[in-house]
Order: sequence, then C-alpha cells, then structure tokens
Amino acid sequence: MGSLIGHVAPGFGFLVIGLWHLYNNIKLFSRHPNTYRSHSWFPAPKIRYLELVLIAMGSCTSIAMELFIGPSRHQPLDVDFTIPSNHLHNFEHSSISLSFLIYAAFAMALDHAAHPAVAKPLTLIAATTAFGQEFLLFYLHSTDHTGLEGQYHWLLRIIIGISFATTLMGISHPCNFAIAFVRSASIALQGVWFIFLGYALWTPAFIPKGCFMNDEDGHYVVRCRSDEALHRAKSLANLEFSWVVSAAVIFSLLFYLYLSRRYEKELEYESIDEEELEDSQLRKKINSKLVESDTFVLMEKVMRAV
Repeated sequence: MGSLIGHVAPGFGFLVIGLWHLYNNIKLFSRHPNTYRSHSWFPAPKIRYLELVLIAMGSCTSIAMELFIGPSRHQPLDVDFTIPSNHLHNFEHSSISLSFLIYAAFAMALDHAAHPAVAKPLTLIAATTAFGQEFLLFYLHSTDHTGLEGQYHWLLRIIIGISFATTLMGISHPCNFAIAFVRSASIALQGVWFIFLGYALWTPAFIPKGCFMNDEDGHYVVRCRSDEALHRAKSLANLEFSWVVSAAVIFSLLFYLYLSRRYEKELEYESIDEEELEDSQLRKKINSKLVESDTFVLMEKVMRAV
C-alpha cells in the first residue's frame, strides 16, 4: 500500500462500494420509507454477490501485492523466517485486507445458510470487525507517525472511525436511514481520501514546498527540510481534508435530493397506474352487470311474448 497505486486502487474500491451503498439506501428509503431496513451489502441486478466478490477479489489482490509481488524476493520473510522491520507495514496492510476478505466470505456464507433475521446482524458484526481492525492497524501503524504521512493517516482514522461507529450502530438500529446514509457516505469518503493520500505523498509535483521524497527501507517517505515546512505541509493536509469533507457532504445531499425526487415520481406514476387499473376493473364489473341486466330484461320480454 506504500505507493501511489497502493492507495489509489483500494481508494477507488472504497469509493465505488460507498456510492453503491449510498444509491441503494436512498432508493430503498424513497420507495419504502415506512418499512425501510439497511443492509451491509446489496445484491446486483444480474449477479447477486457481485459486490462481495469484488471485495474478496480486491482483498486477495492486495494481500498478494503486499506479501508476494511487491517484495524484491517475492516473499516478505527474512532468511530465518522472521518478519523484517522493513516489511512490517506489508503485513499490517495485508491484515486489513484479510479482515475485509473474511467479511465478504462470511457475508456470502451467511446469506446462503442462515435465516435472514440472524444473517443480517451477524454480517454487520463482521463488517464492524473489519472497520475496527482497519482503524486499529492504522492507529498502530509502524510507519511514520510524526511526519506528513502520519498526518494524512491521522485524518484517515477519523473517517474509518465514523464507518466503524455507524456500522456498529446499524446492528441495533437497522431501520435508521440517517445511520446508513452516514455509513455509506463515510465509506465513499474513505476512498476519496485514500486517492488524495496516494497522489499527495507519492507524486513529486504535489509534494509541499520545502519537502522531498526520501527512500527509506525500500519505500519512499515524504520528509521536510525544516519544522516550518513540516508545519505548513500538515496545515495543507488539514485544509485538503476540510475541503474534501465539504465536497462529500454537498455531493451526498444533492445525490439524495435527486434520487428521492426521482423515485417519489416513480411511486406517483405507479399509484396513478394502480388507480387507473382499479377504475378500469370497476367499469368492467359495472358493464358486465349492465349486460346481465339487459339480457335478463330481454329474456323476460321474450317469455311474456310466448
């Protein structure tokens, strides 16, 4: 994960999953506000487990990149089969990916085997555990805690903490749309911040003034030439975070307004169609009764004539 692609790729994954959840939660709530229940994952139209399969595939790819493809010897262990200090961050990143792989695998298994009343809260527990491990491993990250990278990771932990808290709250409050809305938006925001982090720390053109990329233990770290330059770089990171959060709030609320209006109109059209159908059925019944009465009158006249 300690590279541009190592942050942009998982960031894109979080962004897609977050937007997918945001769309489905708004859609469900707009169509069924009185019976709404949030879900930890949503089936795709043609491939039911597409979301979970993509999470599992992304997690497996991340583990392979961290432990086998990325290292120069294509394995992360030392000659005596211990974990060297320069590969500790690889194991930390792969452990995060493993927690999401476990979530995706058991979400599919529970959907197959367990009753829905049991499967949904257990799946949310697995998702909560994954976000909890992600938060803990970034909090105890072996890489720099005081430099610019540490500041970006500290801000990232705020978003992860929100995802963890709202997922945990969703276990006891599955019908609360606001909790599901914030959870979905925070997952998407995680993705956006991962992408920002990747470009800010591993693109020379975006390195703040007074700072530089330094090769340490086989991976690049941003270092600053003075405390003033470091303070300025951290302040810029804080400003970026504030702007990204503001943009996420604006987008999420506009997205809600657009989708809610769209599906409310669909519900109005459906109700109008149902009313028209009921009216047409009522007319048919009335016409059939009129025909029956006319037939009865005609038969009575014939009998009298006879």
